[in-house]
Amino acid sequence: MADVSPSARPRARTRTRYRRRLRSRIILGFVLLGFSLTLLMVVATNKVRDRVEDTLVSDVLNRNIDELARRYYADPAKHPSTPIEQVRGFVFAPNGARLRTEFPEWASLSDGIYGLGGKNPDGTAFHYKLAVRRTQKAWFFIAYDTTQSERAKQRFNEQLTVVVILFTALSLLVGWWSASRVMSPVLELAQRLKRSRSGLTGPLANDFADDEVGQLAAALDDYSARLTEVVQRDREFNADVSHELRTPLAVIRGAIELLLAKSDLDEKTRSRLMRIQRAEQQCTDLISALLLLSRNERGQGTTDVARVAEQLLDAHRAQLGGKPVALRVEGNAGLMVDASEAAVTVALNNLIGNAVKYTLEGEVVVRLLPQSVEVVDSGPGLSPEDAARLFERGYRGTHAGHSQGGGIGLSIVRRLCELYGWDVRVAPGAVRGVVATLTFG
Repeated sequence: MADVSPSARPRARTRTRYRRRLRSRIILGFVLLGFSLTLLMVVATNKVRDRVEDTLVSDVLNRNIDELARRYYADPAKHPSTPIEQVRGFVFAPNGARLRTEFPEWASLSDGIYGLGGKNPDGTAFHYKLAVRRTQKAWFFIAYDTTQSERAKQRFNEQLTVVVILFTALSLLVGWWSASRVMSPVLELAQRLKRSRSGLTGPLANDFADDEVGQLAAALDDYSARLTEVVQRDREFNADVSHELRTPLAVIRGAIELLLAKSDLDEKTRSRLMRIQRAEQQCTDLISALLLLSRNERGQGTTDVARVAEQLLDAHRAQLGGKPVALRVEGNAGLMVDASEAAVTVALNNLIGNAVKYTLEGEVVVRLLPQSVEVVDSGPGLSPEDAARLFERGYRGTHAGHSQGGGIGLSIVRRLCELYGWDVRVAPGAVRGVVATLTFG
């Protein structure tokens, strides 16, 4: 199992989704709208143009083929094939050899109007519309050359493509301008918020119009006022609790010191008084550390980690209650940390306390390294679930059983590490147990 630290462990299983900036989404919306409308107009124009052209051509072909049939039946000997209204008319005998020789592709066509085409000898394309009418005496064909019309249609489509590109570019410019106008007050509001990192200097809503951005600024003003009130109440509560708790603790400390100064104390009573003294010091350190966390302030001072570790192990030895666990310190005794002693004591005490709690027999070793401290125990080790949730507030490990504790000790360690820039990791031991490493940045 790999090392587990609060920074490496995923805090929530959420999908990371890419979201475009609001400005980009506005511009993209304008571009898509302009492109879609222009393309729709082009398609509709082509459809209407083709329908109107087909209707006109069909009307011309039907009128001309009627006229061709009328002239033929009026004088069949003339076999009219002269152009009639810019079209060419042809009359062939049914299934005649001349039709199959001159226009073999026409022979299989039934009555109707067809669009045909091909290649000229020079390789250029030609297109024409052909109207076909079959009777028992003759087959009539009217051919209408649409080559120029098809070329004009191709040029027209090319121009429409240019129109689509131009209107899309115009939509891009309009979208860019509109996004700038729309986002200007939003960006101004964001800049105002960035400039006021230490707190809003005044109401935001007064500087914005009575629109959606103004309503957002008013909502932020209201939220800021409520947040300021909550923070103020929190600070006052922390200060009051700190003061009210320190006073009785100071009384307890003074009373313990006076009692310990007596020379007629038996060893049992002295041991109990020293235990009360250590508990009082632990409460004082914990109050100081929690007050630093609530204020998000780093305490000043330099702490001798070896001395703190020895004091903590002495306190835990007195609480073993006959459990066969050896507690010792090894390593570099000159490790000094630029932090308040209360913060170092609370962080290290939680790691040592967990190791002592879950080690039923064996030893707990506090190993001092040049820039870190390792707490090594011979307890039951870590389960995968414990490793994933170890630093969550309120979580108690699978080996906790009915032991006392609310599962907030390691969460306090994590918060102290975030405040001071330290790092805390836990990993399985080489053989058994757990190795907790507190690295001082």
